[in-house]
Amino acid sequence: MQFSNLNYQKIKKKYLKFLKSQEIMSEPFRDKLGQLKKFYLPISKMINEEYLKSKRVKVIGLTGGQGSGKSTISNIIKIILKEGFNLETAIFSIDDFYKTRKERKLMAKKISPLFLIRGVPGTHDTRMLHSCIKNLKKKKFNKIMIPKFDKLIDDRSSKNKWINVNKKPNVVIFEGWCVGAKAQKNKDLNIPINKLEKKSDYKRIWRQKVNSELKKDYNKIFNLVDKLIFLKVPSFKYVFKWRLLQEKKLRITSKGNKTMNDKQIENFVMYYERITKHMLKTLPKTADTVISIDEKHKLKSIKFN
Repeated sequence: MQFSNLNYQKIKKKYLKFLKSQEIMSEPFRDKLGQLKKFYLPISKMINEEYLKSKRVKVIGLTGGQGSGKSTISNIIKIILKEGFNLETAIFSIDDFYKTRKERKLMAKKISPLFLIRGVPGTHDTRMLHSCIKNLKKKKFNKIMIPKFDKLIDDRSSKNKWINVNKKPNVVIFEGWCVGAKAQKNKDLNIPINKLEKKSDYKRIWRQKVNSELKKDYNKIFNLVDKLIFLKVPSFKYVFKWRLLQEKKLRITSKGNKTMNDKQIENFVMYYERITKHMLKTLPKTADTVISIDEKHKLKSIKFN
């Protein structure tokens, strides 16, 4: 690596402290230092090299199924980029750009009731998202505000809770479950993939609209990403399993606010199934970096394409 032993010790200390703060529900991280050396340091080195090519803001897409660890990994990379390479990093999620509940209600009324549920392409404010990334990449930096979405109230947070980016970042980590997803061929939409599509989208209106959004506005946004990192889960069933774990953590930290039960989560992940399975099929070949995750939620292998 390109940094001194002193820097490595600083990285190690902050990294271990951060992991400790994340170990809720007695889910310990395994092989912490091994994972740091085999995965997080090489990824950070790749990002630094990408930045040094032009010394312009680099947008790193970090994508993978729900519960694959995107937020945790984003924060680890931020620590390493700061302590090891002196790079400022801004992190935001595609989830924070969901349309308001009022806007999704209107979509549900006009197009399909399924659009009331946030998650799929079509339920994000693509204009705001595109503008945000374009502004972050500008040579002349102006302060910007990044929205926050409150999943417990299923609506956009008030502006006083938004993130202020006052200092120009060197790196932007743009994370989200569908970042980098490509549209399917129209004929692939014909057969329903689960009970939700069979029962509630038998005319294919919802999935066709989602696919057309991916083809147009989302494709424009994903084209602004300089490097795409794909967290490859073992199979879709682990998305459900790990989403359950996420919700259990949320129940602990939500202070009595409404959370989902297991049956509701099973129904919720059906909205994500089609695109997640398509991503598992296509992104291992097209993403710049592919990190495979094993059944125990541990990073297993890394491949730079």
